[in-house]
Amino acid sequence: MIVLENVSKSFATGAPALNGVSLKIRKGEFVFVVGDSGSGKSTLIKLLLRELTPTSGTVIVNGQDVGKLRRWRIPKFRRQLGIVFQDFRLLKDRNVYENVAFAQRIIQVPNREIKKNVPAILSVVGLAGKYKAKPRQLSGGEQQRVALARALINEPSILLADEPTGNLDPKNTWEIMKLLEEINKNGTTVLMVTHNRDIVNTMKKRVITMKKGVIVSDEEEGEYIDEN
Repeated sequence: MIVLENVSKSFATGAPALNGVSLKIRKGEFVFVVGDSGSGKSTLIKLLLRELTPTSGTVIVNGQDVGKLRRWRIPKFRRQLGIVFQDFRLLKDRNVYENVAFAQRIIQVPNREIKKNVPAILSVVGLAGKYKAKPRQLSGGEQQRVALARALINEPSILLADEPTGNLDPKNTWEIMKLLEEINKNGTTVLMVTHNRDIVNTMKKRVITMKKGVIVSDEEEGEYIDEN
């Protein structure tokens, strides 16, 4: 599903953000990416989303060479991906239903389909009764569930989660992680960037550890490694 072949990304100043990174993530895997600030995690996510292109090397996502995508093809490419961020990124002036429906309106799903799909996905994330609420009326955990529903409604083959529990308390953190695990069991490939040691050490998934732009460890059923 995801292949990086000798990928480097350099900016005008400082050391390369990524330096000769190679990795493969198979269909249906659940992978944590960990490392200190500045290790290259955010750059990796931006390359997968085609917010950045590699300075050298090849990035392949879902069979597509992302670096060679024409600009007009990028929106369609991103629709294959589910994306969840730490800060939720909900539309504050729209209710829960409209926030989730927005992802379907973008790809021009007929309204009758949206009316079936939105309640169904809200039920999956445990928010069936909150469809009329505005984001400000929801807790942080509920807002992240809305973001997750929006990311999943178009049935992406890959879910990219960038610190999705970073703003949540422990109870909501574990509820979101249970949802991500269920999503993964249903076939979606999950790549999650996190600083949460407890999550990584408890869940025993594949763990890729980055430091200063390189992968220093890649372990099945891994743990959070301090790379000082």
